[in-house]
Amino acid sequence: MTPKELLYIEDALGHTKFLMTQCNLAANQLTDPALKRQVQQYVNENQKLFTQFLNLV
Repeated sequence: MTPKELLYIEDALGHTKFLMTQCNLAANQLTDPALKRQVQQYVNENQKLFTQFLNLV
């Protein structure tokens, strides 16, 4: 893997981690159960994406 590809993966990992953090913060503040479930699903999807990027390394 080239250094440029590694930098791309590192950047993608950072973005997905940021999105997970932001979604977790939002989910903790939501009171509507349907919205909370939707945001938690975003966390789960980003966790899967994070794992996929991490497995590339």
